[in-house]
Order: sequence, then C-alpha cells, then structure tokens
Amino acid sequence: MPFSAERAEVLGLKALSWLAANDELMPVFLNASGASVSDLRDRVGDPAFLGAVLDFLLMDDAWVMGFCDSEGVAYPTLMEARAALPGGEQVHWT
Repeated sequence: MPFSAERAEVLGLKALSWLAANDELMPVFLNASGASVSDLRDRVGDPAFLGAVLDFLLMDDAWVMGFCDSEGVAYPTLMEARAALPGGEQVHWT
C-alpha cells in the first residue's frame, strides 16, 4: 500500500524532530541544506522541506537505521515516505 502524502508528512516531521534532537547530526544537516534554525521553524509545515529532511537522512544507512530504529519502523519506510512527498517521484527515462 503506497504512502499517503499526509502519512509521509507525519514521518517527515518525526524525522525532523529526531534530527533536531541529535546534537552531532543537526549541524551537519544545517550546513548541508543551508537552512537556519529559523528556517526549520518557518518551513516545518512545508512538504517539500520535509522531503529534503528525508533526502538528507537517506544519504547514510546509519542515519536511516538510527531514525527507523527509534521510531520502530522498517528501513524501507523512509524511502516510501520520501516518494510520497514533492520531488520524490521516480523518474522513468523510457
């Protein structure tokens, strides 16, 4: 069953909260994304921004496992949620 956009946004919010609580990883996200702490507050309801949060976590298997283990969700769930948010569509080149 595919993810609904609403369910994907909830997981994105949980990922952002997990990231914000991680003192080592949060600065890495801010540097990589160019976002500021105020941007986080301003864009927390933006599905495209939540997709960017999931994109960031998906860059490293350890980050995926850390988040998914903390939430009790299967590892592929993060990729499924990402696909349901803006910019996460699969591109077909044929």
